[in-house]
Amino acid sequence: MAEVTREQNDGRPSSATSERLDDTESRSISISQDSANSRIAIVGMACRFPGAPDLATFWEKLVTGTKCVVECPPGVREGRVGDLYDNTSTIPSACRYGAFLTDIDQFDAEFFRISPSEAEFLDPQQRMMLETSWRALENANIDPEQLRGSSASVYAGMSNNDYRYLILGGADTSQPAASLYTITGTSLNTAIGRVSFALGFEGPAMTVDTACSSSLVAMHQATTALQLGETDIALAGGVQLILSGKLTELRANAGMLSPDGTCKTFDESANGYVRGEGCGIIVLKRLEDAQRDGDHIWAEVAATAINQDGTSDGLTVPRGSAQKAVIVAALDQAEIQPLEVDYLEAHGTGTPVGDPIEINAAAEIYGAGRSANQPLLIGSVKTNIGHLEPAAGVAGVIKAAMAIRFGHIPKHLNFENPSSEIAWDSLPVKVVSEAMP
Repeated sequence: MAEVTREQNDGRPSSATSERLDDTESRSISISQDSANSRIAIVGMACRFPGAPDLATFWEKLVTGTKCVVECPPGVREGRVGDLYDNTSTIPSACRYGAFLTDIDQFDAEFFRISPSEAEFLDPQQRMMLETSWRALENANIDPEQLRGSSASVYAGMSNNDYRYLILGGADTSQPAASLYTITGTSLNTAIGRVSFALGFEGPAMTVDTACSSSLVAMHQATTALQLGETDIALAGGVQLILSGKLTELRANAGMLSPDGTCKTFDESANGYVRGEGCGIIVLKRLEDAQRDGDHIWAEVAATAINQDGTSDGLTVPRGSAQKAVIVAALDQAEIQPLEVDYLEAHGTGTPVGDPIEINAAAEIYGAGRSANQPLLIGSVKTNIGHLEPAAGVAGVIKAAMAIRFGHIPKHLNFENPSSEIAWDSLPVKVVSEAMP
């Protein structure tokens, strides 16, 4: 999945909200009016990420270079890790780390007209989708009631089914109401439809599960629907909560996770990623509609593109040629030259196999004809908040949109010794190891 994002600046002042951060100076970037009709505007955003319950706090964590991963010491039952395992002395070391949310049991069910008995069986991921979608519309200065009965749509990545297994393993689901609430409250295919149900949206509602790319594929589906006229406003994003330790153990035993709980993307000591939790939602409109309505525009999506690796060296091993192809497709659709791209928010999971493939593919496309004085800047939010899996992509989009809007690229963490698997001397790329304007 590839996307090209730019700031749109129409000279209008931005409306202030609690999460607007308008005290930060924005940077103006010109756009091509010839292709404006095919472009999409991000008019609202909301998030709940590790250590950051809102946009303002998330930006603060990024600009201060904060690592939001926590550790549970061996043999101690504390925090979220203590809730996941009966004996933390026997689990793999990688399982003691995580980028977790707090207060995930808190939910205003009455606000969304959900009864207490139904809320008991409602996956906290569904609860977060409701709350974060509402806050994203607030950030966009859009009254959700004005969208009731409209073609507004929702697309979001979601793949974790931990809560269903907890309910089936412990709660009494024998009563008819409990059975129904278990089905609707723990199903991935109803999670996104619940947002449309609560807000009265009558456009498409789609749960997307394409592993790590889920929220970006959801964003691609949303932008495509807007361009085809299937909807006039779309919510896109992803959500993840870790409510069972089993899948983390499987990942650790498979060598996917960092034993020391540090995502060291592009570093010689990269040894895997850290699992994280979160929810991010962006509000999308056609650019001309956003300009007509006087919306605050965080950033402009010039194009998105999507493909698949096909046959590679392994089912979970990325293929560089496929990554290059999807980048070229996005650039061609956006009518943007590779040299016009200054910064790449990378997938960057911190794995010794995947990182070199990604950076080499990106450098081959974006680096063509680029001088050493104008390197492609690159970073990954996973060094701050871990890998949110189905919600990982939208976290990167929100970071990139704020970086463009505020003219400040946050520091990429945990980069000390460049990976020897990457030909740094011949690639015009630079990891943003220090914050840059």
